[in-house]
Formats: sequence, structure tokens, C-alpha cells
Amino acid sequence: MIPRTVYESEHEQFRDSVSKFFETEAVPYHSQWEKDGQIDRELWRKAGEQGFLAPTVPEAYGGVGVDYRYNAIVIEEAARLGLSGIGFGLHSDIVVPYILNHGSEAQKDKYMPGCLSGNIVGAIAMTEPGTGSDLQGVKTTAVRDGDEWVINGSKTFITNGQHADLVIVVCKTDPAAGAKGISLILVEAGTPGFEKGTNLEKVGLKAQDTSELFFQDMRVPAENLLGEEGMGFKYLMQELPQERLSIAIMAIASADSILQQTVEYVKDRKAFGKSIATFQNTQFELAELAAELTAMRVFVDRCLELHVEGKLDAVTASKAKLLASEFQFKLTNRCVQLHGGYGYMWEYPVARAFADSRVQCIYGGTSEVMKLIIGRELLAD
Repeated sequence: MIPRTVYESEHEQFRDSVSKFFETEAVPYHSQWEKDGQIDRELWRKAGEQGFLAPTVPEAYGGVGVDYRYNAIVIEEAARLGLSGIGFGLHSDIVVPYILNHGSEAQKDKYMPGCLSGNIVGAIAMTEPGTGSDLQGVKTTAVRDGDEWVINGSKTFITNGQHADLVIVVCKTDPAAGAKGISLILVEAGTPGFEKGTNLEKVGLKAQDTSELFFQDMRVPAENLLGEEGMGFKYLMQELPQERLSIAIMAIASADSILQQTVEYVKDRKAFGKSIATFQNTQFELAELAAELTAMRVFVDRCLELHVEGKLDAVTASKAKLLASEFQFKLTNRCVQLHGGYGYMWEYPVARAFADSRVQCIYGGTSEVMKLIIGRELLAD
């Protein structure tokens, strides 16, 4: 494997801390969390105490103000250990940056301390029952009534939905204005008219709480508007490259871990009187996957470098998300095959990784949407 140059010594020291934390506080309990359908809420507070939540937040708001590579390390270590139920990435890489980049000083002062400590778990409510990647098609409305917004609608597939204390809700404040009629509004759990549905039962990511959210004549203060009215779609487009990069980082870290586990498995597994690692087909399969993994990792690491430099554009992020997520699914599928029947048993990490990997090609924008974004640039005049 080509040595990684994207990280420096202080990043690797941080990685050691994150890894030890997860191995102690999460690995022994994750199987139970999969049965429960969510992780232990206390893990959020423990992570906050260690500075693992939103480390890029500036010191002025209580953070440590480090670069995005620290966020990436948290993603990588969770993926390496198969901790797919932990929703720290969505909280740190998506929700907190929206507030930090577009929120008022009052909103930052109110919410940042809790987001950093783990006392506030964040979620973002984009997807609706009738709309997926088509964000312009959202039907949830927010109507101004004096000093309040009145919100009606529903959302689905919301990560951190059960634990969420604060939700960024994507609304139509002007249904006739198309993309320019979309706004973002902060909603606190417990607000009258806001209900969380049951925890959704998914094919994979079984320890990650994912919910439907319902809003019926829910009133929130006018100052809960995040940024400017009608600018929501623009904000979403600005923040999506980081979300897509985080998915790519997760994909490669998970693929790397599963490949390593599969190599060890085929060395030990016997068939026809010898290790299946001695079969030419096994060696060819693993060689091809290892070569592709190296190429993917180099590309995603370069995207991470560009992002730290403020140079990662939406199209390049879409390429990373498309290629990395599709490769992750391909690799886990082929590693299941190399495990044989055991690869289909839930007790084996490769089986859980296979189930978890499928959604990577869907959320954050489907593979088809990524191709549209890339194709439009290629064919632009």
C-alpha cells in the first residue's frame, strides 16, 4: 500500500486517541446496539468530553479549531471498526457546519456548546416520503405568522432522528419560487407539533437511529430561520461537497478493513485439503480489489487535501462519492463470496459490512444523481 501523506504526526496521535476510545466505549456494545436500533445516548457525551465532536469549530465558539482531517479520522476509525451505528459524522460534518457557516451569532452561542459537549445531537431533515435526491421538490412548508414560523409536513430516513435534540428542517417558505423558495429552519425536540416517528427498520446500519419526523402546525420563533430566507437551496449546495467527501472517506476506510479481514480469513479457511488462499482465483480476486483500493485511496486522500485547502469543488466531490461508494459495495460483495456461507452470517463483520454498504450509493445523493452532476459539467458549453 502506498504510504499516506495526507496526515501529519499530530493527526496520527489524534487517531490513536479516537481508536482507543471506540475500542473501549463502542466496540464491546455495538452488537447490542444493533439489536436496540440505536447507540447508547451517553456515548455522545463521552465523545464530547474527549473533543471528538465537531473538532473544526473555532475556539471562539468553544471548539479546538483544527482542520477537517480530524473529522476524517473519526470517520475512518469508526468505519475501520465496523461501528456503523455511530452518527457522529452527520452531526460534525453536516449539521454543525450549517450552523457555523450560516447561523446568527445568537444561534451559535445558543447551540454550539451543546453540539460540542454531546448534550445536543444534531440532525438535518431533507428527504421526504415523495422526494429523495430532488431537494427542490420538498413539500414541507413554513408560513410566516407574525414573529413565528408555522411548519407543516413530514420527513423520512432522518439519521440521528431518535436522538436528535436539534433538527435543521428544509422547508418551502415560498412554494411558487422553486429553488429560491427553500429555507432552513432550526427546530428543537419537544416543540409542540413536532413528533418523531418510530425508529425505522433498515437492511443495514442497524445500530443507527433513523426516523420519520412529523410537523403539524408547529410554531417556532422567527429567529430560528438559519441564514436568509430563500437561500436554503444555495446553502445545501454549498455544504454537500463535504457531506459527499465524508461518505467517500467512510467507504474507503470500511473497504480497507474488510479487505484486510478477508485476507486473514482465506489464509485460515481450508477447502479441498488446503488453504483457499492458495487458489489462483482467490489471489486474483484479492489482487484486483487491492489494486483498485489503492487507486481509490489516493484519489480520496487528494480530495481530502483539496478540501482542507478550500479547493474541493462539487463535481470532484461527486466523483469521489460515486466511485468510492460503488467500489465499497463491490468489494464487500466479493469478500462475502470469498467467505462462502460464513459470509452470509450476521456474526461475521463482512456480512454486516455488506448490508451497511448498500445505502452508501443512495444517501448524500444517489449514484445516478452523481452521474448527472458530473455529466452536466462535461457537456456544458
